[in-house]
Amino acid sequence: MTRRRVVAAIAAFGLLPAVFSFHAPAYAQAYPAKPITLIVPWPAGGSTDISMRAIAKGAEKHLGQPVIVDNKGGASGTLGPATMAATAKPDGYTISQIPITIFRLPLMKNQKVSWNPDTDFTYIVHLTGYAFAVGVRGESPFKKWQDVVDFAKANPGKVSYGTPGAGTSLHIGMELIAGQSGIQLTHVPFKGDGEQRAAVLGGHIDMAVGGSGLVPFVADGTMRALMIWTKERAKAWPDVPTLKDLGYPWVFDSPFGIAGPKGMDPKHVQILHDAFKKSLDDPETLAVLDKFFMVPNYADQKGYLEIIKQTTAYEKQALERIGLAK
Repeated sequence: MTRRRVVAAIAAFGLLPAVFSFHAPAYAQAYPAKPITLIVPWPAGGSTDISMRAIAKGAEKHLGQPVIVDNKGGASGTLGPATMAATAKPDGYTISQIPITIFRLPLMKNQKVSWNPDTDFTYIVHLTGYAFAVGVRGESPFKKWQDVVDFAKANPGKVSYGTPGAGTSLHIGMELIAGQSGIQLTHVPFKGDGEQRAAVLGGHIDMAVGGSGLVPFVADGTMRALMIWTKERAKAWPDVPTLKDLGYPWVFDSPFGIAGPKGMDPKHVQILHDAFKKSLDDPETLAVLDKFFMVPNYADQKGYLEIIKQTTAYEKQALERIGLAK
């Protein structure tokens, strides 16, 4: 072998470690390499489902993989996250929307839960919150909230309202409002917004307390909004009073984000965080959120944990006030 060939051979073999050292990390960093499942713990067609699908679609553009929505409703929005915490691998391919009930139910008396919100989840990114409202069917004799209060005072327990489940923000909120108003209402829990809206429109219950899935029904006149629970009045509903307009000291918007099972790789968490954060800046995502009176409420992992801490303290106080705390 000539000297030139020996030198070439040594150079070639000398490069092999560099080649492998370049490709090995690239292969290890190939997350995500397949579709990601996003659990939405509410039935299809509601405001949460529609908004989460829009957010997921925006995130797909940056992940390079589909985000497949898996509707897993039940147990006041906790069935999906609880199932994920108990059974999903922490490989970044199963994540879930985390409703506020994940933090509330463990604080409630007579509630046995299978998860610990402090240890069983990897929190990824905080996203937004709801615009809650109380609605009645268009032909209801209740034209304003005071009509409900007056009738309920004269007929205790005769006014019924539906929510997406016991222990939800809507249930807790209505009980706080009823308590301050000095009235007794009858709570009827459903699995989601769609079921309770159908019950109201069918005359089976008097009021639906739901997310902004009420918006199109109010717009076409089949329902009437009596109040909205946001800080400010909605631009599309300038005549609908907020709780504070009606003399109540609360704002209920049930903020939420996304989490995975405990033990996720921080690198995977960062990739998911970045993709979903960018989705909140996507005009297509914002258009859907705006349709449901929802606004971005972004926080990174550290900020999300602080929101959870504050939320848990507030929830405990609210539950104590209405006698539902452990």
